[in-house]
Amino acid sequence: MIPACFSHPSTVSSSGSSHHHHHHQVPQNLITCIYQTQICKSPTYLTLTWSKNLFSHSLTIYAADSFSLTISLHPSTFSSFFRSRPGSGSKSIYLTQQHYQRIKLHWDFTRAQFTQNSAEPDSGFYIAISCNVRLEFFLGDLQEEFVKRSGLIMSRQVAEHALLSRREHVFGRKSYMSRAHFLGSKHEIGIECSDGGVLKVKVDGETSLVIKRLAWKFRGHERIYVDGIEVEFFWDVFNWINNNGSAAAAGTGNGHGVFIFQVGEGGVWPEMVGPEKRLMKKNLSSLGSASAPSASLSPSPSCSSVLQWAEESSDGGRSSCSSSTRSCGSNGGFSLLLYAWRKD
Repeated sequence: MIPACFSHPSTVSSSGSSHHHHHHQVPQNLITCIYQTQICKSPTYLTLTWSKNLFSHSLTIYAADSFSLTISLHPSTFSSFFRSRPGSGSKSIYLTQQHYQRIKLHWDFTRAQFTQNSAEPDSGFYIAISCNVRLEFFLGDLQEEFVKRSGLIMSRQVAEHALLSRREHVFGRKSYMSRAHFLGSKHEIGIECSDGGVLKVKVDGETSLVIKRLAWKFRGHERIYVDGIEVEFFWDVFNWINNNGSAAAAGTGNGHGVFIFQVGEGGVWPEMVGPEKRLMKKNLSSLGSASAPSASLSPSPSCSSVLQWAEESSDGGRSSCSSSTRSCGSNGGFSLLLYAWRKD
């Protein structure tokens, strides 16, 4: 039986130093989004990973086989003390497989506004990519201002790039929150777990689904509706149940639940890179999963089964778009994948 889905009072560390170390390493929030776009006339799957913990805040921009860049935003904990602010800048990069092609990345976070502990800004920022004085990718709410200041020519694909999927690592004890767009509308997604193994799925504060007896229903699939749009919901909390005994007794309790919200035929699972890859490797290692591949998108038996299930339910069964030329995810589908990490 599960006394509570997330929390185990007995798992509080008896060592002040180990507890201190734990909070140094575990991110407060980590979000990875993959966009389908074109850069220098080449179809590209662009991955953005936002990472925020107690001492740092960064953005990693990555395109498989092309380039990777990490931008340090600002030290989140001490920003008010030092009055530091995220900055602006630009950088020219030669594409790995196209040595004759050079792109330029532009960014500005000096006015960025963030919601609570989110690593991803809500407004007052931009990220742009240009090639041969043409603006080819833009994210943020300052596009008109940027184009006027930079003098770049707007290309058609700026308006056509699509968000295919969003993967977020959230940390808590009994409640986890995320914000995601479903076909143009932004919604607040909540996962709540109460004593006795009852799981609630909330959308914009309203309960959309209640799952009871998680000890027996630790994996499953249901349909919910968001503004009249059908959304496939998959869950897998095997790790929570599996770690309820031995891990809790050992004082680790770092199991994670996996939740997928899928619209249409689903999106594309982005490859794990940078801080996200390090997070998975560290936590799986602490659970004794050293044999798991560090770059895998299916880092545990639990995660593997629910991802495969979601992929097989869609036409085409897509997984990772690790190649920048792979043709997939162009059907307007979208997937939100949540890793819910128990924080004791």
